[in-house]
Amino acid sequence: MSFGKTTPILRIFDVAKAVAFYVDFLGFKIDWQHRFEADFPLYLQISRGDSVLHLSEHHGDCTPGSALRIETDELEDFQRQLMAKEYVFAHPQIQAMPWGSQDMTVTDPFGNRLVFTNAISV
Repeated sequence: MSFGKTTPILRIFDVAKAVAFYVDFLGFKIDWQHRFEADFPLYLQISRGDSVLHLSEHHGDCTPGSALRIETDELEDFQRQLMAKEYVFAHPQIQAMPWGSQDMTVTDPFGNRLVFTNAISV
């Protein structure tokens, strides 16, 4: 038996703020987006490398304030890229964790925490 990739769904409330954070700041790209009708909530997929996230304005899809971990092998370079953008709402710092990884937590405008990590190999 095998399992595939996990695609987390994160709750958003404002598309412009979501794009400013996920696309402009973090460097994800929009793969596709969907609305059932013109004024209905937006559901979209974004990605950066192998990391794929779904963002949803639909109230029943997920809960704001979620947390997820995204592995990267270039955490220090990513942190430098983010700091160079001078994003007013985040100044991400790398922390050494007691279990041996290096983690950098960034919180989106909707309270979702993204922890970028160099993760420990097992």
